[in-house]
Amino acid sequence: MRQGLFSPRKLVRKSTPATRPGAATAGATRLDPPVSTPVGTGETLGRIGSLEVRMARNFREVKKAQHLRFEVFYEEMSAIADAHTLASRRDSDPFDAYCDHLLVLDHDCLKRNKLGRLKPEIVGTYRILRQDVADQHSGFYTAGEYDIQALIDANPGKRFMELGRSCVLKPYRNKKTVELLWHGIWSYVLRHKIDVMLGCASIEGTNPDALAGQLSFLHHNARAPEQWRVRAVEDRYVEMNRLPADEINAKEALRALPPLVKGYLRLGAFIGDGAVVDQQFGTTDVLIVMPVSELNTRYVNYYGADASRYAS
Repeated sequence: MRQGLFSPRKLVRKSTPATRPGAATAGATRLDPPVSTPVGTGETLGRIGSLEVRMARNFREVKKAQHLRFEVFYEEMSAIADAHTLASRRDSDPFDAYCDHLLVLDHDCLKRNKLGRLKPEIVGTYRILRQDVADQHSGFYTAGEYDIQALIDANPGKRFMELGRSCVLKPYRNKKTVELLWHGIWSYVLRHKIDVMLGCASIEGTNPDALAGQLSFLHHNARAPEQWRVRAVEDRYVEMNRLPADEINAKEALRALPPLVKGYLRLGAFIGDGAVVDQQFGTTDVLIVMPVSELNTRYVNYYGADASRYAS
């Protein structure tokens, strides 16, 4: 457990995780393999008013989530699209084919599909990849930036799960939508008996010196203890310890961090060793490691040990 005056758990009061952790591989030629959606993923995991959280039921819904990601990452933010992405207007990669896709849908915002049927709009999404599924395919997406295999090998009895591609439409970036996303994640964690969640979170900008306050704050206050520490891959490693601890204005650094990173810290997440610059998406990524045993008890109690808070 982390201690000290500037513990993120003490400083963070409010968060709205609505940015994207992770990024696509720049310049890669991508095809869209058929998506395999697990049986039984269509049931409602939670509901608040007109908003519902559940897993994608079919490839059509995954494509809608990809369109949402394109709108947020490429149109609203500064990601650089390749020809495939521009033509399809979807943020997609081969991992989409075997990941599970968590969705928030608004039943008060209906749109007609190609068959003329009214369907609720997808307003938020998270991409989830379990270790047993990753082992059957190409591994974890995060492995392209961090040496997570060493952590997995050191914990053979634990089940890992990767979180990525998180985004929410701008009008829905509020407490209600975010709580539903995390309620869905917590339900998923319990259902699949997950022990550790991990993934990348992004800070806007590619100049580490300009981000020195944020990176140094994370290094000094949230770096993972030795047993959970993961280092960025050597050829992409960027030093996060850029300022001495006594030269950091902790409150200003925390205020500057993206809502997603603050949200993870509030839950009790650890930060990996070293950052990674992603030129395609115009971001600097940090690794998030969240052992379920280390989650803030307030979070567990809030959503319920059986994920019953927003159960319909």
